[in-house]
Amino acid sequence: MLKQISITLAILLLVACNTHEQALENAESVISTEKMKEYIVELGSDAYQGRKPFSEGEQLSINYLQKCFKEIGLEPANGDSYLHEAPLVMIKGEVLEPLKLTTAGKQLVLDYSDDFVAFSRQMKTDLNLEDSEMVFAGYGIVAPEYEWNDYANLDVKGKTVVVLVNDPGLDSGKDDFFTGNAMTYYGRWTYKYEEAARQGAEAVFIIHDDKGAGYPWSVVVNSAAVAKVYPESANNYRDRCQMEGWIHQSKAKELFAALDLNLEDLIQASKQSSNTGFAMNTNAATALTNTWKKAISHNVMGMIRGTDLADEYLFYSAHWDHLGIGKKINGDSIYNGAVDNGTSLAWMMEIARAFNAMPDTPRRSVVFFAPTAEESGLNGSGYYADHPVYPIHKTVANINNDLMLPFGRCKDVMVTGYGKSDLDDLLAEEAQKQGRYILPDPNAHTGMYYRSDHFSFARVGVPALFARGNNDHREKGKAYMSEREQYWINNCYHKPDDEYEDWWDLTGVEEDAKLLFRVGWRIANNDTWPQWKEGSEFKAIRDKQFE
Repeated sequence: MLKQISITLAILLLVACNTHEQALENAESVISTEKMKEYIVELGSDAYQGRKPFSEGEQLSINYLQKCFKEIGLEPANGDSYLHEAPLVMIKGEVLEPLKLTTAGKQLVLDYSDDFVAFSRQMKTDLNLEDSEMVFAGYGIVAPEYEWNDYANLDVKGKTVVVLVNDPGLDSGKDDFFTGNAMTYYGRWTYKYEEAARQGAEAVFIIHDDKGAGYPWSVVVNSAAVAKVYPESANNYRDRCQMEGWIHQSKAKELFAALDLNLEDLIQASKQSSNTGFAMNTNAATALTNTWKKAISHNVMGMIRGTDLADEYLFYSAHWDHLGIGKKINGDSIYNGAVDNGTSLAWMMEIARAFNAMPDTPRRSVVFFAPTAEESGLNGSGYYADHPVYPIHKTVANINNDLMLPFGRCKDVMVTGYGKSDLDDLLAEEAQKQGRYILPDPNAHTGMYYRSDHFSFARVGVPALFARGNNDHREKGKAYMSEREQYWINNCYHKPDDEYEDWWDLTGVEEDAKLLFRVGWRIANNDTWPQWKEGSEFKAIRDKQFE
């Protein structure tokens, strides 16, 4: 009798597993490249004017997303609204003069766009550098946990700081120094501007190089040319440097040559010690003017409300904004953002359709979140993280995507920020079912983990996953994907050529949507929460929420 009961239970369990797997297969079958194309073509069309916050393009974008969320069957996630207000300020700067660098009576003149860019968060009409003393500050980093302080013996108050891009771990050959070739937050341009302001500098310029920045000079120029969006500031950003910017590496070499110094030697020395800074005996002068407006931009949020764990939340995210109308290139000035971030919006909405196609409602609530103002510094998701609709300590995980390339299916699942949380292990289990393998981001030196909206969740303690196929094409291999990715970065990234093309192959985005749907379904129904791993810089933040 006992044996018969055991057999019966085993049969029932097998039937239940098979039924559940069939439900998942049926649900993921609704994920469609044709539907993805529909979203991308619409959002990436010229009518949306590059989806700039505060523009007519914003209104069109948020209206369209709300319409899609309703059609999918998502309910509003902010009370009775799909919209979450983010008060921001848009600042447009115009550089009025070249950057003139005077050393021992000799002047090096840097032309805007070709040689340098400059901008300012300060809400002042006129901003001027007048014979501002220049100081070289190595990597511009203060990191007590690494016993590193580039500013320790420097006086930079009221002066112009010049710093290197990235952090000392890059090309150091030491994986345990900072994090080796994987950029830390200290390597991000955002951090360098923040730290220079904390040190009291009047201005800060980062020396650009393609590898250290993770993108070519053209990206710096195109991003500087458009109005920038920031969260509102109680003091109108008077606590920030009067000017922030970049200097082209070729001109930095000329600048240091005038001091009888070699830039490459300085870079190598700055990797070895944080005591390489010095007063440059050079003065800087330039001027710019700012105009600005304060306004409300909008995150868009829809949800599937959970059952017994409805007060716990899984977030999917993909930003809706792009750069708007900017510098004309080959006769086109609309920065459409079809890949950045139309493909990821399509990925997220198809996952939402799959969730809605399941016969059972997930235990946890699942929020589909399209933040604004990612391109200007994660401002929409950052505002949400600091002013959440749902408690952060009840937010179980975030699954984000950005820049999903339209070149077909990949064997790899590239994880940006690999090793930080249990989400990697869950992803690996599901990826294996697709015959795929996990690949830690081979370009971790570009700091992508700090460059998209998952970071806004991570910095407040929420385990966050950023993963997609990117490097190893199923039929054409690694060399093909490397060439295609580099082509896209050089010719389309943050350019008007980021437009939908008929040759696009969205089957890879489709496969990633199916994969991350299954990962999300497990998170939404598991008894346990994913956790940060030991060594993650975010673990202590999360742990403190549950003390």
